[in-house]
Amino acid sequence: MIGKLTGIIDSNTRNPLVIDVHDVGYVVRVPERYLTRIKPNQKHTLFIHTHVREDALDLYGFATPQELALFDLLLTVSGIGPKTAISIIDRGVEAIESAVRKSDVDFFTDIPRLGTKNAQKIIIELKSKLGSSKALDLTNDTGETKQIIDALTSMGFDRYEIREALKKLDPKDISIEQKIRHALKLLGR
Repeated sequence: MIGKLTGIIDSNTRNPLVIDVHDVGYVVRVPERYLTRIKPNQKHTLFIHTHVREDALDLYGFATPQELALFDLLLTVSGIGPKTAISIIDRGVEAIESAVRKSDVDFFTDIPRLGTKNAQKIIIELKSKLGSSKALDLTNDTGETKQIIDALTSMGFDRYEIREALKKLDPKDISIEQKIRHALKLLGR
């Protein structure tokens, strides 16, 4: 099974992409919005879901492990296949997570091949899976936020609790150290 590919994306930027890894070209389907971010003929890393069927072996690639984790969760919903799941992932991890928490059926029904019943199924099944797994990191934290979360998780705090505390921080706190100190006060330690 393939978990990650690092190589040069062929100058042909149509979906599915061809990624050249040591002179082997892998055909990988990616979310459509990824096509706008890639630079052909440059090295890229894709996190891969290998989908095996009786008549095919398909690769689905994602820019982040968080997208891959959510894609895998979507595949656990009955009636959702990889082509529908990748269309959902194209909306963005944070937007999907927010729509699930808010029970926003309309968010999902705008996606091709998804009706109201499947949208409701996604919300019901993912809400329980996302809610029961607070440690699952489905956001794409970057920069300063990632540094703060990494520092506080190393102290034993839960990622979900940290994010809730970060939402309450005063934007006047300039340095990372100040933000960590204030987050610690909010977390009660």
